Amino acid sequence: MLGHLDDSLDALYEGLTGGRIGLFPRTDRACGFRTRACAVLGAWAAGPAGQRVLVGERPLDVRVMGAVGAVEIAVHGWDVAQACGRPRPIPVSLAAELLNVARCVVTEEDRGVRFAPPVEVRPRARADVRLLGFLGRRESCA
Repeated sequence: MLGHLDDSLDALYEGLTGGRIGLFPRTDRACGFRTRACAVLGAWAAGPAGQRVLVGERPLDVRVMGAVGAVEIAVHGWDVAQACGRPRPIPVSLAAELLNVARCVVTEEDRGVRFAPPVEVRPRARADVRLLGFLGRRESCA
């Protein structure tokens, strides 16, 4: 999981600083997760390299890349905290925004390939529980 999260940060950094995300992740983990996270934050604060980022050969608005990256980092950060036995909730206001993003980018074709099937949650569940359920995580862990 940490390797995947590290690849996600690397892709965000590539997009922010070079305007392009390669389709194949780098295998260099020497900088480490913390260094990469700080680099991404610094690149975002400095302003993205352009309005569009190429993902492979497909253009993507840098704001969309940032929003998708936020979903990736928040949810996998939650996964890591769960796996380490130190559960941390995703802040409800952030989860509400990320749920809107996730609903736009996760399709039925992604289920079983990139994402698990959605998990049913209580009708009035908090936004963090709905986000995690939409992405196949169980409420009992939220």
